[in-house]
Amino acid sequence: MENYTENNVPSREQIALYPKFISLDPEQILVIKTLEQCQAIQTELENIAILGFDTESKPTFRKGEINTGPHLIQLASEHKAYLFQVNSETLTFLSKLLSNPQQLKVGFGLKNDLHLFRKKNIELQGIFDLAKSFKSFGITNTVGIKNAIAVLFQQNFQKNKRISTSNWSKSHLSPEQISYAAADAYAALLVFLELQRLGCIK
Repeated sequence: MENYTENNVPSREQIALYPKFISLDPEQILVIKTLEQCQAIQTELENIAILGFDTESKPTFRKGEINTGPHLIQLASEHKAYLFQVNSETLTFLSKLLSNPQQLKVGFGLKNDLHLFRKKNIELQGIFDLAKSFKSFGITNTVGIKNAIAVLFQQNFQKNKRISTSNWSKSHLSPEQISYAAADAYAALLVFLELQRLGCIK
């Protein structure tokens, strides 16, 4: 019998005992920063119907400091993650995909992303926020990616705060940042596909 809290989410102690979530291998992760790199994968990206989606921004620590993100945009298929370092070229390239209502982008807590992209004159369309998709499990609260992976797969999706609050605007991301960012988008896709398989998403 699983050890659940009153909202049907496994406890922190229970999750700690689960096997670690296995993400994509490094060779399955592309870091993209030039128009040439974008064009090389354009057809490949356009043919993916459902993409895991997430963004990372350089954290703001001082009062009144403006968030200039996103600085990294993550997309993922079942076999590959695409990490776009944001600049004028990559953002222009992605604008069509991000505003395409026919190509589904799935992720967690996307309200802030809508706001950030709107400031860059991009209206996100075709997005699906997974945070409220667990009512079939008796979970009425907003669910994050860690709890979602625990509920659906009984795995421990480890989140490193040191990496999550690191500088995502750097021109050269560390291997830890790359792995962390790819896992967020990839896991979101797996969650959506499993909820769809279970009939929780029509």
